Amino acid sequence: MIKFTVITLFPEAVEPYLKSSMMWKAARKGLAEFELVNLRDFGLGPHKSVDDTPYGGGDGMLLRCEPVFAAVESVKAKDSSAKVILPTPVGEIWNQKLARELAGVLSEPISSASGLEFSSTSYAGPRAESSLRNEPVRAVRNIRVENSNHFTMPRETGSATPAIHYIILCPHYEGYDERILSIVDYKISMGKYVLTGGELPALVIIDSVVRLIPGVLGGEKSAEIESFSEGNNLEYPQYTRPEDFRGMKVPEVLLSGNHGEIAKWRKEHERKA
Repeated sequence: MIKFTVITLFPEAVEPYLKSSMMWKAARKGLAEFELVNLRDFGLGPHKSVDDTPYGGGDGMLLRCEPVFAAVESVKAKDSSAKVILPTPVGEIWNQKLARELAGVLSEPISSASGLEFSSTSYAGPRAESSLRNEPVRAVRNIRVENSNHFTMPRETGSATPAIHYIILCPHYEGYDERILSIVDYKISMGKYVLTGGELPALVIIDSVVRLIPGVLGGEKSAEIESFSEGNNLEYPQYTRPEDFRGMKVPEVLLSGNHGEIAKWRKEHERKA
């Protein structure tokens, strides 16, 4: 069971996706838990300010240390084992291997930047002691909304408490005070382009990790045999009905029922990124 706490100035931008499709299914089955924390609640002064101009001059505003540290510490006060993820251009480019590492489904042990060791079993999650493990299992029947910034997805009775907990901090404005990096365990980059905030990267990280948890996707091997499962491989071409669409026909071997030949064809037709 994996829990994601997203610290953001715009929880309304994140919530709808987490309440739909596979993310909703994962939460409902007790395989994942999602929490939103509004950074504005930790802002300074009567206007709940979270940003200020950069020392040395320059355009734009930077996230201040005080509200960010306070928000993260409020989450860690309930679970000191939670690891902080920051979407940032200076981070490691996000890829399938990292997604599998955070999901705890690597076939071999690997150590993360924060020193966590991951089990070689099919799914064990990082070897981290969580304060949530000793809490009684709760059945949440409805989405709880507190001050319009915190929600927990409904879960089936008897679902497990989190084995690992990630806090994703969503930056905004021109950037963030460099000292914020001192509390970050994982620095993640989405690529060589710029976005207005960290909400989309947060959803990308959550989706790519949660879908790897056994039981989230339909097929037993749905998350194993797919693009990037073996590095730079791209999945082979796939077809469904009808067999002939406007003269474009499904390869005969896929209709043959010969699983050996089908496997051979698929291997031969794998593509590379």
